[in-house]
Amino acid sequence: MKAIIDCNSFYCSCERLFRPELDEKPVVVLSNNDGCIISRSDEAKEIGVGMAGPYFLAKPLIEKHNVATFSSNYNLYGDMSQRVMDTLRILLGDENVEVYSVDEAFLDLAEFNKQDYFKVGLYIRETVEQWTGIKVSIGLAPTKVLCKVANHLAKKHKVKTQCVVVLDTKEKIEKALQATPVNEVWGIGRQYAEKLKELNAVYTAYDLSKKAAPWAYKNLGGVVGSRMIKELNGESALALADEQLTVKKMIASTRMFGHTVTSKADIKEAVATYTSRAAEKLRRQKSAATIVSVFVVTKEPSNNGHFRHGNTLSHYAVLPIATSATNELIKAATSLVDKIFDKTKQYKKAGVMLSGLVPDNTIQANLFVSEKNNSKRLLMEMIDNVNFAMRNDVVKFAASGTKRDWKMRVEMRSPRYTTRWNEMFVVK
Repeated sequence: MKAIIDCNSFYCSCERLFRPELDEKPVVVLSNNDGCIISRSDEAKEIGVGMAGPYFLAKPLIEKHNVATFSSNYNLYGDMSQRVMDTLRILLGDENVEVYSVDEAFLDLAEFNKQDYFKVGLYIRETVEQWTGIKVSIGLAPTKVLCKVANHLAKKHKVKTQCVVVLDTKEKIEKALQATPVNEVWGIGRQYAEKLKELNAVYTAYDLSKKAAPWAYKNLGGVVGSRMIKELNGESALALADEQLTVKKMIASTRMFGHTVTSKADIKEAVATYTSRAAEKLRRQKSAATIVSVFVVTKEPSNNGHFRHGNTLSHYAVLPIATSATNELIKAATSLVDKIFDKTKQYKKAGVMLSGLVPDNTIQANLFVSEKNNSKRLLMEMIDNVNFAMRNDVVKFAASGTKRDWKMRVEMRSPRYTTRWNEMFVVK
């Protein structure tokens, strides 16, 4: 038996945790640069606030209903996510917890008795809420896909189900599949669901589960589709991952600017900052890069009020020796800005990509240079440790700038209650 635990409106829940007066009131959280709505409380959904829509379009409705609105506070969300996952590891053991996303985790409940599944789910839910303050829903079933179905029903009928749904019999599974629209099946998007409805009369998860394996292989992406059908029919085809952290073949760091940028110096600062973040990710997976790519996106004037996507200007450099040292990567990245910058243009976004990745321990060293100077591993490790402990790039390279006027907007961000001494929540 498996389970998935999913935090309810996670970003909104994190904001409410330190603002209890917002309980049972509409809350929304915005994306980078306060552009789109990325999290909504149930109350916000009820008044008609849409998901992933532009904030400026929803603003009249939000102001009419006095909806509490927050900019993204990723320091807070990341820390609260860690607390939830650590709680699950304490309850079930590391080997039985697979972190799937910032607000979801799969659990292996094989060691529990069948008659105890609902009690176990209820205990896990109550313990997580008591220890962290974050409300969650849990779906229990024989397979991961069915766990997702169970979790969907648990979140949809919170009061009736106590946020815990168990699908442990054939009858329960069939009833749940019949009550689940096909677009709610894990791996089936909205557009693909429309195609299934039009071409194959597949309206529910139950309809999909009755399709044959050859049909799934042909119409649902080959092996992935075949596994989905097996999972819907209670046959486990997706085990808990043995290795959750996969080695990426490319690492990128991109952001929108807080306002239109015209200065080459500002773009170089942004590129240096993004390179530093990408280099941290690179070292985290113990890799080194041989290719550095930089791109910028121009801001184009609107055409009779219609949005126009800007042009992307890019360039890359092949490094003579693979490296994970931030200063070496910054030097290569900022030199690329000189090649793509056009002073007649305005810019709204920039990004850095590191590719041609190789294991860090395979880098050929210089025979005539000391080991620590060859890789700068010790220096980079110290910087990473300080920044991880203190957050917010406490130690950074001068090329990243100090004022960073180009940074994205976070005009409605709440305090970082759990990761900043000067922003700690005060109880009066």
